[in-house]
Amino acid sequence: MGMTMTQKILAAHAGLPSVVAGQLIEAKLDMVLGNDVTSPVAINEMNKFGKNSVFDKTKISLVMDHFTPNKDIQSAENCKQVREFAAKHDILHYYDVGNMGIEHALLPEKGIVTCGDCIIGADSHTCTYGALGAFSTGVGSTDMAAGMISGKAWFKVPSAIKVVVTGEKAPFISGKDVVLNLIGRIGVDGALYKSLEFTGDGIKNLSMDDRLCIANMAIECGAKNGIFPVDDVTLNYVNGRSLRDYKIFEADEDAEYDEEIVIDLSTLRPTVAFPHLPENTKTIDEVPQIKIDQVVIGSCTNGRMEDMRTAASIIKGNKIAKGVRVIIIPATQKIYLDCIKEGLTEIFVEAGAIVSTPTCGPCLGGHMGILAKGEKAVSTSNRNFVGRMGHTESEIYLASPAVAAASAVKGYIADPATVKEVL
Repeated sequence: MGMTMTQKILAAHAGLPSVVAGQLIEAKLDMVLGNDVTSPVAINEMNKFGKNSVFDKTKISLVMDHFTPNKDIQSAENCKQVREFAAKHDILHYYDVGNMGIEHALLPEKGIVTCGDCIIGADSHTCTYGALGAFSTGVGSTDMAAGMISGKAWFKVPSAIKVVVTGEKAPFISGKDVVLNLIGRIGVDGALYKSLEFTGDGIKNLSMDDRLCIANMAIECGAKNGIFPVDDVTLNYVNGRSLRDYKIFEADEDAEYDEEIVIDLSTLRPTVAFPHLPENTKTIDEVPQIKIDQVVIGSCTNGRMEDMRTAASIIKGNKIAKGVRVIIIPATQKIYLDCIKEGLTEIFVEAGAIVSTPTCGPCLGGHMGILAKGEKAVSTSNRNFVGRMGHTESEIYLASPAVAAASAVKGYIADPATVKEVL
């Protein structure tokens, strides 16, 4: 019986000729990731059991990104603990204020993760790296601790859903619309503990930033991971960037899938997820005129360079609507600097938006944009649960950078085509 792409990667890292769905395996890890929220818990677990060493100082990444620059005493204490741990163990990939970024944008950008890897991270959106043809998934902090000590993790091999992407992207369509369409169709538990395996002739029309966004939100329909085939787009991204040799895995022709879902890029419309679940989707044509108070463009989902360029292209020459607060968050220091070099920062500021240092900030209700009672926000982040960005009676509408930018200009949730002419 053939194996899926995910199953092949897991088999290789478990040292087995093959695996099947449901099988329990122990796999070697290429990278263990933690941040300023989850790493302290893992470090405390290591201390509790008297473990004073890590398996490989080059295969651990610690990124201070959720509450940095530190918003309060507790976040400062957390970062101090991780900072001291990183120094003690000479962790190669430690990132803090000044050389930091949002973890799931930073690691691919720096080539720390690559094709064929097996990666765990104490953050649910670690599934992002499937965009590179890697197996990556989120775990708890205790599993992170075990991974840092042993370099291994236990997995139950997932079954898979085949997602066939066809066609070329319609105007203003991005990876965010693709994944919101998928989640809207199958629900937040539609791929529970399964692998979303993306394939089809339309894959070539998805940029790496599109793929990183889609893989990032695989967890939002319950998936264990999302994964893309390694093609020319992937190789153009990793070649000259990857810090390690990579390996390309391909699904067998006779691989088994639980179901097949087809997404035609040419027929998609900009999509918005209404409160309070990512599955509560509507196309922009179905959205009534909803007045908003805030727009956030950033996060590990949509804070990359293409996202910044898309937002700037729509905002350019316009002003932010009266009464709307707009927060732009480039996901890494490099993206922040590129925004300055390309003049995007000037476009944002002149329009009436603010540009923040890289941070997860408002996405999880941390800082830099908390919502008050009754306020409504359009966000390019990945979750819109009750109270996610502030007060439990606030509302979050998830959308692409194009829709978010258009909404910032209009003052209500808006079709990008109403602000920028389709070329």
